[in-house]
Order: sequence, then C-alpha cells, then structure tokens
Amino acid sequence: MSERVHRLQQSAQRIRRYALDMGEVQGQGYIGQALGVADVLAVVYGDQLNFRADDPHWDGRDRFLLSIGHYAIALYAALAEAGVLAVEELQTYGSDDSRLPMSGMASYTPGMEISGGSLGHGLGVATGMALGLRHKGNPARVFNLLSDGELDEGSTWEAALACAHHGLGNVTAIVDVNALQADGPTAGVLRTEPLVDKWRSFGWNAVRVDGNDVAALVDAFDAIAEHRFAPSVLICDTQVGRGVPFLETRPKAHFMPVEAHEWQLAREALEVPA
Repeated sequence: MSERVHRLQQSAQRIRRYALDMGEVQGQGYIGQALGVADVLAVVYGDQLNFRADDPHWDGRDRFLLSIGHYAIALYAALAEAGVLAVEELQTYGSDDSRLPMSGMASYTPGMEISGGSLGHGLGVATGMALGLRHKGNPARVFNLLSDGELDEGSTWEAALACAHHGLGNVTAIVDVNALQADGPTAGVLRTEPLVDKWRSFGWNAVRVDGNDVAALVDAFDAIAEHRFAPSVLICDTQVGRGVPFLETRPKAHFMPVEAHEWQLAREALEVPA
C-alpha cells in the first residue's frame, strides 16, 4: 500500500469518528450516509481539491457543491479534517446559533458552497458556476456530490445535458450510490440503471468504482483530472454504515436509528482493523 493511500484511509477513519461525535451530540443524524461516503470525502479533500483552509472564499479554489443537504454531517467532518473548521466546533452540531445546521446552509458554514436539501439543483448550479469560471478564465474545477436518489429528478438530467453541451470539462459529478433513499431502496422507487451507459449517452466521461476503496478512488480521480474535454462523473458504490459492522448489517433506513449506548460502541468498532 502506498503512503498516499494509507494517509487517506486514516483520514477517512477520522471523518467517520467526527461524524459519530456529531451524531451523539444530537442523538441522531444521517450517520449511515456519513459513514458510507467518508472515503470519498477523504480523497476529495485530502488529495484532489485545491483550496485554502484559512480562506474559504479564495477565488482560485475548486468548488465542492453538496446537493444532498442531509449529508452535511459528513461534510462538516471532512471540513474539520481539512482544517476549514475547528474540530471543537463539531460539538455544536445542530444546536441553537450553531454554524453547523443539520442540513447544509451556505449562509452559515465556511466551506459550504450552496444550500442543499431540495434535491435536483446541485448539478444545475455546478453547470452555471463552471460556465462562469470559464468565462473569467479561472481554471478552478467544480465538484458536485449528489445521491443516487437525486437521479430521480428531471432537473439533474437537464443539467447533465447542458453541462455536456457546453463541454464543461471542469465539472466532476460524484454520485453516491448507496441504493437507499427516503422512500425505500432506490431500485424500487425509480430504476436508474444502467448508470454508466446512461451518463455516457448524455456525453459524459463516466467511471464506476467501489466508493469505499480508497486506492480505487485515487486512481479514478487521477484519471478524471486528465480528462478535461468533457464533464466527468464518478459513480461510487458505497455501503451505508461502512466501518461499523453492526450498522452495516442493520436493516437499512434512510435515517438510521442509533441508541444512546451505541455511539461509543461504534467508535470502538472503527478502531478494529478490517
């Protein structure tokens, strides 16, 4: 294993621990999704994204857009790992007057580029941002994390068409395919497969990868970074509750229940080598 991959794996585990700490503050949270997407965020923030931790509004930064506002608990953990937020501030998660509301709000949180939650808008905003950056001659890239459930929204596919039409090679969409959404298993709500073929037919460079395999994520992102003639999408298959065996095997729910005594058990589970 390379030092690069090992460093990012360790980062992903810290992101998971931070998410568990925040979940315990409120006794709830979208912890299953946070554990599942931690490896993706570790690679994005620890290896791919160009940013300045002490200047979240730096004009030359790469933009990371979180469409899925309820994943904010995961992004706050990643921002703390990246040094944008103080780790101590995570203890204010979801509390009155906190900068860390339970759903992502750009007006509150440093490093939060858009307010998410009403799904289907992130890729459209990413397209507009990328066009603006190109017109300004700014080489920054735009990343948009969206969910497989968000692919149910027609506006996502309208944005995909527009992004490809304008040849926005500075856009990378990241789809978290955890096979779960609020109304049940994704495949039972609205069939979206075959995803790679579908995105390619829309004019995108499409790659599918195990979203919990850090080495595979690094290779995929490196390849995408070299592909600047069309937008790219990285389809990441992830496991809800990843890293905590008793949550991985728990009957899947969009909002996973965690009992008061289980938070510490979950942290201890993260310390056990896989």
